[in-house]
Amino acid sequence: MQTFFIIAILVLGFLITFQIAKASEYVAVLRGEEQTRKQSNKINAFLMLLFLIVGLIGVYYCNEKLNGKILGEPASDHGVLIDNMIKITLVITLVVFFITQILLFWFAFRYQESDKRKAYYYPHNNNLEIIWTTIPALALSVLIGFGLYYWFKITGPAPKDAMVVEVVGSQFKWEYRYPGKDGILGKKYFKYIDETRNNPLGQIWEDSANHDDIYITGEDLYLVVNKPVKMIINAKDVVHDVGLVHFRMKMDAVPGMPTTMWFTPTKTTKQMREETGNANFVYEISCDQMCGRGHTSMRGTIQVVTQEEFDAWLASKKPQYLRANPDKDPSVKKDSSNVKDIAAVMTN
Repeated sequence: MQTFFIIAILVLGFLITFQIAKASEYVAVLRGEEQTRKQSNKINAFLMLLFLIVGLIGVYYCNEKLNGKILGEPASDHGVLIDNMIKITLVITLVVFFITQILLFWFAFRYQESDKRKAYYYPHNNNLEIIWTTIPALALSVLIGFGLYYWFKITGPAPKDAMVVEVVGSQFKWEYRYPGKDGILGKKYFKYIDETRNNPLGQIWEDSANHDDIYITGEDLYLVVNKPVKMIINAKDVVHDVGLVHFRMKMDAVPGMPTTMWFTPTKTTKQMREETGNANFVYEISCDQMCGRGHTSMRGTIQVVTQEEFDAWLASKKPQYLRANPDKDPSVKKDSSNVKDIAAVMTN
């Protein structure tokens, strides 16, 4: 029913527009086409000036109402740099916008068609061509320079003390892997991926570095405040994109081609809840690349905690190697031996 009403409104709007256009043609014939054109020019010139004034007021109003209220302050070291780059870009483009748009709308009003003035033919000016080619080129070069500098900083080598976490995108969820005490992520091979055998990432169990790796999915991603984190990003199926809006970071997740980025969270989740006044605030990880029908649901949450809280959380997790190989799990062996002892007692 809703679709029917939408189609009906569109059809009705088309018919009204068509009738207005036909009525304008009849009026033009009755009054004279030239007189009608001049009158339309005056109306359009006034509307252009009105649109300029209302538009500028609207821009100012939106800026005052929404400034700093959508995303808040960046919560990472690189996020501050990204925000500064955006501010520089906005200042430059804002100056160009005001100059060009004010001139555009004012000229449309000031130099509307008039019987007392003839149009001046001004086909070319070399000096103006040089000015409006050189200045934008220099401004864009500065912006590109900032962008490249920050890009190489974000994707360059992470500090030696950085924690490592692997982030894997698949339709339509996020999967994480932390290295164990050895600080090394074990090797994996896509042909070994088998969720029925508790190997969702295709870890190679013969590699001893895999024996203490922690696999997480369907839960929060945990990061440590004021500690650099290097993300190794992969995808299982199609191209995804790791979007960390509060940290001002994003990176494509490409099947078969690992990508990396690093940053340092500067505020815990608790601090952000206090600053924003939102008791339900959470950091978000989202997919910023259209990846299928369930794309909009591919979202997760991040907890930024202290080192002590992170260590306690990680210690509560069992390595995926023991989940995939329960016969190697000391706790499972202990339980099974207890069962045997109980069975022997009962037999006797």
